Amino acid sequence: MDETIRIEYEIDGENYALAGEASADVKRVLRQLGLPADFIRRVSVAMYEAEINMVIHAHGGMALVEITAQRVKLDLVDNGPGIPDIALAMKEGYTTASDTARQMGFGAGMGLPNMKRYSDEIEIASEIGKGTCVSLWFTLGA
Repeated sequence: MDETIRIEYEIDGENYALAGEASADVKRVLRQLGLPADFIRRVSVAMYEAEINMVIHAHGGMALVEITAQRVKLDLVDNGPGIPDIALAMKEGYTTASDTARQMGFGAGMGLPNMKRYSDEIEIASEIGKGTCVSLWFTLGA
C-alpha cells in the first residue's frame, strides 16, 4: 500500500445499537488490505472501546482513521463533559457510566485501560466542559 487511507466516522451517541459499526468497518478495511489478524484484532478492540466510551460518556463524536503501510492511527474526538482525572479513568474498573449503561452491559471501567493495552501508544487530551481527544497508534511489526 503506497497511499494513505483516511476514513471518518460520526459516532451516534444516542444509539447503543449502532455502537461498534465504525470499528467493524475498520476491521473489514484492514482485512481487505491483508494485514495480520493479530494486528487487526488490536485495532478493532481499541476502536470499539473508544466508540462505546463516546456513546456512554460523550453523546457521540468523530473517529478519524489513518492507515499507512507502517501504522494505523485513530483520533477519537468528542464534545462531551471531559475527563476530570485521566489517571483515575485509566484504572481498571473505574467507571462513571450511568446505571442505564451498566444495565445494558456497558461501563465496566475497561475502556481506556483496554485502549492502552491494545495500542502501541496512547495520548489523551481532555478539557472539562469541552471534550476529549484520544489518539491511538498501532505500528505494524511492533
